Amino acid sequence: MNDFWFHETNTPGYVVKWKVNHILHTEKTPFQELAIIDTLEWGRALVLDGALQVSEKDEFIYHEMIAHVALNSHPHPQRVLIIGGGDGGTLREVARHSQVQAIDMVEIDERVVKTCQEYLPTISCAFSDPRLNLYFADGIEYVRNTSSRYDIVIVDSSDPVGPAVELFSHSFYKNVFSILNPEGMVVVQAESPLFYQDAFTSTYRNLAAVFPLTLVYLATVPTYVSGPWAFTIASKKQDPRQLSSDRDKLPGLKYYNEAVHQAAFSLPTFIAEMLL
Repeated sequence: MNDFWFHETNTPGYVVKWKVNHILHTEKTPFQELAIIDTLEWGRALVLDGALQVSEKDEFIYHEMIAHVALNSHPHPQRVLIIGGGDGGTLREVARHSQVQAIDMVEIDERVVKTCQEYLPTISCAFSDPRLNLYFADGIEYVRNTSSRYDIVIVDSSDPVGPAVELFSHSFYKNVFSILNPEGMVVVQAESPLFYQDAFTSTYRNLAAVFPLTLVYLATVPTYVSGPWAFTIASKKQDPRQLSSDRDKLPGLKYYNEAVHQAAFSLPTFIAEMLL
């Protein structure tokens, strides 16, 4: 009988594990260790460098929340840039919006995209969207050098370790500010306030040093480290808590709705106090 478990170490004192039915794919890409596993509880999952990134069972929570808050509060989101997100889930959610005319996506590791297309087709189903321009490149360099301008930038990155550290930096956010249109917004995944307080607070402060309005909102993603998961959104003009009157009506969502949009900005006291 198979009794194989995948263990993920979140801190020296906190390890989680998932029972694995099958290991479907493993490889070492030019950038990281990549695996697709089939788990008993969560379905198929993408693992990068030993950290679970997405699972079929709960990925919709993260992807709906990182995409629709900005897209439903911006008055006319026509051009969107996605940094990272090679599994395709964020792209899938952005592509639901008919107002969006162009989606540029910059993913450093082509093998993540190709492997997820093969093994996670329900997540990676929007790569054929005609509005998509997909670049396999360094997102930091792309933002530094591009002449394109965007209404929304979504930073769907891995944890702030190794090369991803700069995606959470003040200098990167300054460059993001410069490529956003006058009503532009940026949203980033901002880690666990409980387990990674330093990364969570530094992300907020680095964005707040650049943008006139910076806010945190929360969701619970069960396969991520236990407790609330944070997103930080920064805006040049619009209040992301206010829904646009011209937003698309999206059928088929499983987590996000208008009440969740506004409630997600209501922070528990201990988290709000971290941002003072």
